[in-house]
Amino acid sequence: MPDSPPENNEPKEGNLWRQIGRYSNLAFVLPAAIVAGLVIGHLLDRWLGKTWITLAGLFVGCIAGFAELIRGIIQSSKES
Repeated sequence: MPDSPPENNEPKEGNLWRQIGRYSNLAFVLPAAIVAGLVIGHLLDRWLGKTWITLAGLFVGCIAGFAELIRGIIQSSKES
């Protein structure tokens, strides 16, 4: 007898909660990365006595946040 494909016995409710968790994670990734870059940049500004590092940290945080957001979206579309 040929092997039959495995059946998906996962209840729909569990799948719903998994999707809610995945998409709520995506909602927090971008703001968290921006705030982290801003705080690190501000701390480096105060420590080094410069004025431009806060903006650089903000820029790096935005880039990191968008990169993680895009990566998460691609990963969730592959799993769907």
